Amino acid sequence: MPHQLTWYGHSNFKLQTSTGKAILIDPFFEGNPNAPIASGSVGHADCICVTHDHGDHVGQALEIAKATGATVVGVFDTIQKLLKQGLPESQGLGMNIGGSVQVANVRIKMVQAMHSTASGAASGYILTLEDGFCLYHAGDTGLFASMELFAIFHEIDLAILPIGGHFTMDPEQAAYACKLLRPAWVVPMHWGTFPVLEQNTKSFSDYLARHAPDAKLLSLTPGKAAALSKNEALSDCRCE
Repeated sequence: MPHQLTWYGHSNFKLQTSTGKAILIDPFFEGNPNAPIASGSVGHADCICVTHDHGDHVGQALEIAKATGATVVGVFDTIQKLLKQGLPESQGLGMNIGGSVQVANVRIKMVQAMHSTASGAASGYILTLEDGFCLYHAGDTGLFASMELFAIFHEIDLAILPIGGHFTMDPEQAAYACKLLRPAWVVPMHWGTFPVLEQNTKSFSDYLARHAPDAKLLSLTPGKAAALSKNEALSDCRCE
């Protein structure tokens, strides 16, 4: 059985592993015009990863955690803030950049991101699943040269990168990030949510062909799951 990845618009993803574990990343539902469901309909969650303390990324992490019992992973200071807001202490797992934790049979490594945040530090996550499948969610970030180091320590099967510009990398910078990261597949995120952001993936596709032609573009439709396995992606969505 393959893993499944569902995009709910913006930077909001659900990863269902082949063993049935459910991991949410940046669960921004309410206020997200591209989310096809409300947070209460997301179903079971074992773990919630929060990349940074902005409302469109913390989203409904607290409410979902209370409803499902999920462990919330985030930078230490942001987890402390969520604990004060009512997150049960047993469900908060604070860490920091460079650290790794094991949750729901998934190795979660926190890596740096270049971005602002209301508490702690902005981060991305590199998730290594039980079968070795490796997924990188960059969070909100600008381009930085040390992304190349991630490819030294990890063979990244799927990179999820912001392309929206204004607050994050734009399409060309995200395509160049693929040159550094060397993923087999790339999913663009943080686009089309609001008018100030990039509105489609066409220019990203063009730049990807120029800067990282070996990286295959996987364009997701909000609410439709893509099936993932080591070194290949099989889905109902458009693959370019």
